[in-house]
Amino acid sequence: MSPLSGFLAVIVFFTAILVAYLTKQFQNENSNYSSFNQMKKTNTKVKTIEKEKVVAETLNGRFAMLGLIAAMGAYLTTGQIIPGFV
Repeated sequence: MSPLSGFLAVIVFFTAILVAYLTKQFQNENSNYSSFNQMKKTNTKVKTIEKEKVVAETLNGRFAMLGLIAAMGAYLTTGQIIPGFV
């Protein structure tokens, strides 16, 4: 195994761990907010949807930053944004 493929394997491993962590965090934030809103009994449907949008946009931003870091890493190591395509 070449050093570059080993490095890329490590990066893929850490990315998978990060995605799993962020997905779990998203589920926890969503379930915590839903149980909190059910105690209030006031217009819960609208507030729950709005909170879900905020959490989804936060997660989307985190994945976008992760993608930019991956693109920069690919460009720095191979000279191409998508390795294998010219």
